[in-house]
Amino acid sequence: MDLGLKGKVALVAGASQGMGRASALGFAREGAKVAICARGEAALNDAAAMIRKETGGEVLALVADMSKSEDIKKFVNQSAEHFGRLDIIVNNAGGPPPGEFMK
Repeated sequence: MDLGLKGKVALVAGASQGMGRASALGFAREGAKVAICARGEAALNDAAAMIRKETGGEVLALVADMSKSEDIKKFVNQSAEHFGRLDIIVNNAGGPPPGEFMK
């Protein structure tokens, strides 16, 4: 499928696992360059390596905690500096605590 994302730059927060990782992989499959962040460096680097291997795409991985304003600014600024532009932002950070659906 061609979604017209080739050459675009996507920032994806919380991208070491789950929906964030899947989103970053999807963007890279469509030809976008991706900047990803997460709090855990090992899982983040694993995700970046997997995306690069599967897509051959360009991935910038930065450790950042989206609950800290300094980290948010660092992630956005370093990504913009690295790629020269930003086109897409996926604010996938945090989430509800685990529990029963009805609660």
